[in-house]
Amino acid sequence: MTSGSPAYDPQNIFAKILRGELPSHKVYEDEKCIIFMDIMPRSDGHALIVPKAASRNILDAAPDDLAHLIVVAQKLARAGKAAFKADGVSLSQFSETAGGQIVFHTHIHVLPRHDGVDLRPAGIRADDVLLAEHAKILRAAIAEL
Repeated sequence: MTSGSPAYDPQNIFAKILRGELPSHKVYEDEKCIIFMDIMPRSDGHALIVPKAASRNILDAAPDDLAHLIVVAQKLARAGKAAFKADGVSLSQFSETAGGQIVFHTHIHVLPRHDGVDLRPAGIRADDVLLAEHAKILRAAIAEL
């Protein structure tokens, strides 16, 4: 943890998902991270990569965990671009409130993007049936890589 940063809260929503206390639409998992669908997607296929190690954000995450996340982000970006026939992909990582962070467990957003299509407004909960379908599409695309 960097000097002056708040302590990691093990009761954050992503920590609860990692412990299996809350449900998620899981796409991928390995020894260091998990990918699941964002429940408030800004685009079709919007997924989150979350390290299993406890850290608030990029400011206190271990370098090895960050290195692994970016490798997995590339895999997810390729899969999402192909699966959702996207023209491009946006990756986002927010650190601390002033940086736009809402959930204080390190994570990277991966959003398939289409030319001329704006992101959906933030904060709108998606239907679970749709999220489950998008997770299935992404799992299949990752398996093909």
